[in-house]
Amino acid sequence: LPLALLGPLTLFTRLRGNEHNWVTLLAPSSVLEGDSVVLKCQAKWTGGIKTMSYHKDGRQLLSSNKVSTFSIQSAAFNDSGQYHCAISGKLLWNWETTSKAVKLKVQELFPPPVLTASSSQPTEGTPVTLTCETWLPPEKSGTELQFCFFREGQGLGPGWSKSPELHIPTIWSQDSGSYWCEAQTVTPRVKKQSLKSQIHVQRVPVANVSLETQPPGGQVIEGEKLVLLCSVSEGTGNITFSWHRETTETSLGNKTQRSLSAELEILAVKDSDAGKYYCRADNGYQPVLSEVNITVRIPVSRPALTIRVSGAPAMVGDVVELHCEVQRGTHPILYQFYQKDVILGNSSASFGGGASFNLSLTSEHSENYSCEADNGLRAQRSEVVTLNVT
Repeated sequence: LPLALLGPLTLFTRLRGNEHNWVTLLAPSSVLEGDSVVLKCQAKWTGGIKTMSYHKDGRQLLSSNKVSTFSIQSAAFNDSGQYHCAISGKLLWNWETTSKAVKLKVQELFPPPVLTASSSQPTEGTPVTLTCETWLPPEKSGTELQFCFFREGQGLGPGWSKSPELHIPTIWSQDSGSYWCEAQTVTPRVKKQSLKSQIHVQRVPVANVSLETQPPGGQVIEGEKLVLLCSVSEGTGNITFSWHRETTETSLGNKTQRSLSAELEILAVKDSDAGKYYCRADNGYQPVLSEVNITVRIPVSRPALTIRVSGAPAMVGDVVELHCEVQRGTHPILYQFYQKDVILGNSSASFGGGASFNLSLTSEHSENYSCEADNGLRAQRSEVVTLNVT
């Protein structure tokens, strides 16, 4: 055969026998997650090249009809593997050659974060701090990380933040559940999630309930306002306070709130409101009770003065009885008897029936008389009664 025909055949044979030296895949052996990676197929001679292709673990990734590179914008673990490139061309006939395989290993940029809580069994009403902790390699120490916290799939706080901590000022029993956090780089985006951690919020049962009154002492004047203040020394979460009378099963009122005390107002107390009251506090555990006795003090009504004489008309020397009595009023009641505005005497009554004052008549006793009743709440004066002595 002519030498012109043998030349290309001899060249082709030499390339096929030494193909791995003729084409090389340029690639880093190790990269970090999120790094940008460029694979370059470099041939010693590019004449006659028709196609250039890149392969990973035997699977074709890219094929081009020109000299090209293969880029991985943000490396991930699944980009690790055996890479090679292949080129094909035509001189007198088609030919193909392949590079040696290059092992690419994508290493961890930062480990999955670890979520820690200042307490895994906090008491209701106390603060809790969550910390999302991970580490960057020294060469990536300037990489900016963001953090986000979750409970039962719901984001907490402000969302993504540069701070690896989330402060919960006050935690409640309904905040119990599964918590986790996520950490991510800003650019390029590499995101990792922590394992889930259980937080069990502990509720403190109510204790030492007390029922106090305003005015203090459980004594209130008819028509005035009575405040029943129910309080506990401890207890967390929503506490339901309710007020009851001993003589009825009906609740006078109830309030549910996150507070250690609550009050019930009776705006205008009646005489029938006297008796025993109790309050109940309950936050889901055994409820506790406290009672108080309410005394309704009634101001005296206007007294009536009656002058009783043995005969009519009243004569000098007769003995008359001045009787003063009220229809309503809390005892004891002090009765005072007046001739005009001069006090004749007084008498105290510890129970009903009023009080009397006896007077031996002289001519000077022809006058106007009245009486006054006072039980410390209010003093009332009777109408004037005129006595004529003959």
